[in-house]
Amino acid sequence: MTRNRDTRRVMKNTKMLHRGAAVAALALTLTVAACGGGGNAEMVERDLAVALDPADIATARVEDVAAAVTVTGTLNPYRIVEVRAQVPGVLMDLRVDRGDAVSQGQVMARIEAEGIRGQAAGAQAAVASAQAGLALARRQLESAGKLHAAGAMSDIEYEQVRTQYEAAEAQLAAARAQAAGATENAQRATIQAPFTGEVSARSVNEGEAVNVGQTLFTVVDARTLELAGQVPVNRAVGLRPGMDVEFTIDGFPDRVFHGTVARIEPTADSSTRQVGVYVRLPNGDRSLVGGLFATGRIITGSTSETVVIPSGALRTEAGQPYVWVVRDGRAVRQVVTPGMRDDARGVVQITEGLEGGEQIIAAPGEVTEGMQVRVEGATAPAAEEARND
Repeated sequence: MTRNRDTRRVMKNTKMLHRGAAVAALALTLTVAACGGGGNAEMVERDLAVALDPADIATARVEDVAAAVTVTGTLNPYRIVEVRAQVPGVLMDLRVDRGDAVSQGQVMARIEAEGIRGQAAGAQAAVASAQAGLALARRQLESAGKLHAAGAMSDIEYEQVRTQYEAAEAQLAAARAQAAGATENAQRATIQAPFTGEVSARSVNEGEAVNVGQTLFTVVDARTLELAGQVPVNRAVGLRPGMDVEFTIDGFPDRVFHGTVARIEPTADSSTRQVGVYVRLPNGDRSLVGGLFATGRIITGSTSETVVIPSGALRTEAGQPYVWVVRDGRAVRQVVTPGMRDDARGVVQITEGLEGGEQIIAAPGEVTEGMQVRVEGATAPAAEEARND
């Protein structure tokens, strides 16, 4: 047992000697690097610099930016109608489905409503009978008029014939009113498109029983899309119907669409202090579908030159916005004054503190004042071009 303890002690001393030798070698290497000339010092300094990818560096650009108010939301067809059953019965003769185009008045389906068509036919027969009765009463009145004029009919008898004629006229009018109601009910059993558009939803199948008020189809007119947004009260001042709107839409990153302000709510919401604004986008070619998320910029003023940077490059500490500018290969903390944000493009305007052409660190992460910055594989301008592409 004593022999084993001695063996472990020797092994421990050997490890300590090896560790000391390694530390001494590291110290010697650092000393040589620091004292071995300017070339080695520059190599060490370059190794200590933070290496960034080209996409991590952005260039502050000067752009012509128009004063605008931004609204965001979902683009929906301006006209949306739920076609409901107006009579009870069984849905038959289904002619359209989801996605089908329809024209105004086109028959979409029919409802077999018990007794409705029979009532309409009976009402038309009653009209024909009343017309025949009126024709007979008219001939009788004409004959009574001649007899009365010749003195062959008393005044009372003549008045009786004339009263019968007026009753026949009233019967015909009543029969026509009943026929109109019955015909209207029969027409309600025929489901027609309310306007020219597309069927966006079908809620029933052929042969299914339906009740009054049940939704059968949803018809939309996507030739005009509308976005319902809200803006703060102070930004709503000066907005007017007819103002130009620039739309950027998810799924179309390289296109800008143009529309107008349709209407503005006259009062602000008391709880949110927001004003409802409705903007429309023409879509005559049906290139867009309803339900797309969009950002609309309502142009409220003339254009001016403004410095623009990526939104991710703007940082805040203790409520003070700033950016990291790369100057002479080192990171410099620069306090700035931001302006409007353009969430659709992912940029923010800088009104003070930054000039166009300056290189800034757009990548997230910890940066310290004076830290050396080295871009691998590209110069800063080339990095910005790569980022934009």
